[in-house]
Amino acid sequence: MTAPTRSQPVTNLADGEWHRLHPASPLLRGGLVFIAVLGFLIANLRERLVDWAFLLFAPDLGGDVDAEYGRWQEDWANDPIGAIVSLNLVGWAIAAVAVLIVVVIAGFWLSWRMHTFRVTTEAPEVRSGILFRSHRSARLDRIQGINVNRPVFARLFGTAKLEVSVAGQSANVPLSYLGSALADGLRADLLRLASGARAEKAAKAADAAGMGVGDGTGTVDGTGRAHVPGIIGQRVDEFLAPELDPSLAPPESVVHLPLGRVIGSTLLGGSTLWIIVLAAVIAAGVSTGQIWVLFSFIPAAIGLVSYMWSRITKSLRYSIAGTPDGVRIGHGLLSTGNQTIPPGRIHAIEANQWLLWRPFGWWSIRINVAGQSVTASNDAAQRTLVLPVGTVADVHRVLALLLPDAAFAVDPLIEQGLVGRGGAGGYAPVPKRAAWLRPFSWRRIGWALAGGVALIRRGWLLRSLTLVPLARMQSVAVSVGPLQRMLRLASVRIHTVTGPVTALAPSLDRSEATDLFERLADEAVERAASDTSHHWAAVSRPESADAR
Repeated sequence: MTAPTRSQPVTNLADGEWHRLHPASPLLRGGLVFIAVLGFLIANLRERLVDWAFLLFAPDLGGDVDAEYGRWQEDWANDPIGAIVSLNLVGWAIAAVAVLIVVVIAGFWLSWRMHTFRVTTEAPEVRSGILFRSHRSARLDRIQGINVNRPVFARLFGTAKLEVSVAGQSANVPLSYLGSALADGLRADLLRLASGARAEKAAKAADAAGMGVGDGTGTVDGTGRAHVPGIIGQRVDEFLAPELDPSLAPPESVVHLPLGRVIGSTLLGGSTLWIIVLAAVIAAGVSTGQIWVLFSFIPAAIGLVSYMWSRITKSLRYSIAGTPDGVRIGHGLLSTGNQTIPPGRIHAIEANQWLLWRPFGWWSIRINVAGQSVTASNDAAQRTLVLPVGTVADVHRVLALLLPDAAFAVDPLIEQGLVGRGGAGGYAPVPKRAAWLRPFSWRRIGWALAGGVALIRRGWLLRSLTLVPLARMQSVAVSVGPLQRMLRLASVRIHTVTGPVTALAPSLDRSEATDLFERLADEAVERAASDTSHHWAAVSRPESADAR
């Protein structure tokens, strides 16, 4: 079954009908391959290009150039064009190129034609493939987040990549690519369907959104920036528009990162120390004549520099805010991206502080979300980082967004959780004998329970505060090693979905660890039974729904 032909542009992609992606999708998905092929051709034809340059700018040297490169004739490896000309194969070469272009265009068209998707009231579905067909779907109640990425090459075509993240290994459903406005609209529709909102509310929201559509004659937004009509003006507006729509959240809920803080935190990170070590090794190897060091360590140094650069660029234009459908996070300058995390999808949160950040009071925040393992890809790792670097005030604000139901109960414990020691601030400390196993950090270790959230602080070189909503706790375990058994100590670990956050309370008193185990197990069952965050917009009272 293929998508029906439509005479008018489609504005609602969540109507249950099959739709196709943007016509430029095959080119955007295979664009990197074409760039690589073009680079390969240029590298192999460099001698011929130099020859043409001499003939163009210095025609008097043409004879000398021909004599110099005469030995390259009929050599396919060094000069394919020269070999084709000398062997009278120009016609065949032109025909081969023409056939290749036709095959590529036909393959792109067929790939676009066979790649369709639809969104029903139960799941988004995608069908693709020419020889081998595949059909993927993602249940709406399993959606963990929706990501919209706009690589710089795709932005030139006014397109965006929408990816539906669901729980499960490699279970995400990507739509590459859609029109930029259509991608934003489809994300809103998916979140509305997943939220459990009533159909009347969805219709009212759609009508309200339709009232904001302009007539294309040029307008001025709330920032005073004029919109230029036409395709060029539309692209300019898309490049200059903020990744996070300010109208979706109050300004005071948004955290912005100064450029100096982003650069300074990156230079003071652990990667800089490794670059210094690699530079010293390379310098020592060159000074002693060990040339093999260059081939072994320079690629690693380039990789670290590339990682640091990507961390800086992805933190530019960073924004985070709470919306009716969850937390919206945006980032990027040329290639931009944003993700929406619906309520109840965050399984664990960790605020940590590297030793060199301590004088500046900087912290970063990572989360565990189902379907976004840090080992999957660099993009997946980036999505788990919800605050690249911020102050203590920023940490308070972000945690209030991530834990809206428990923000009031948890907020008084955050300050001591970040920098406190011992039993201050409502945290249960570990006994002094734990210093035998953790001589530097035993005073930092502590735990607390508030508002259905378990808080665990630990670390000396890398301070951390871990928060786990008990409604999404997978299991809890108590472990006792040989040395801990001698010291009457035990560790309690809260298991969550796979991610960068590990909820471990080490070196607790054994009896206290047993009591904590029982408390966590009992409260987790109660919290999970009363949790309704999977349908965050569903209302039980008709008058509440009408009021909305």
